[in-house]
Amino acid sequence: MNDGPALEAAHASMVPGTASDVSQNAADVIYLGESLLPVPVAIRTTRRTMAVVRKNFALAIGYNLLAIPLAVAGFVTPLVAAIAMSLSSIIVVANSLRLKRGQ
Repeated sequence: MNDGPALEAAHASMVPGTASDVSQNAADVIYLGESLLPVPVAIRTTRRTMAVVRKNFALAIGYNLLAIPLAVAGFVTPLVAAIAMSLSSIIVVANSLRLKRGQ
């Protein structure tokens, strides 16, 4: 019962599914069972997710650094710009979907 405030104050917190409702509501992650085996899995998943987020930001920034000057200079028609923006979004989503497949 008294773990709730500590879990809420932590940067990241995990509790087993058997923890009290107060602890479960305050925690960031609830894992099934009482074994600590899900902890390294959660850490690996978090690291992979953050790597993909960084790649997506780099892709988006790179696209904008290239596309905006071309559009301002008039080298890109609105239709081409719209298609390129859609392709950029599709690439970012496809990159994120790699997490689901475990790549």
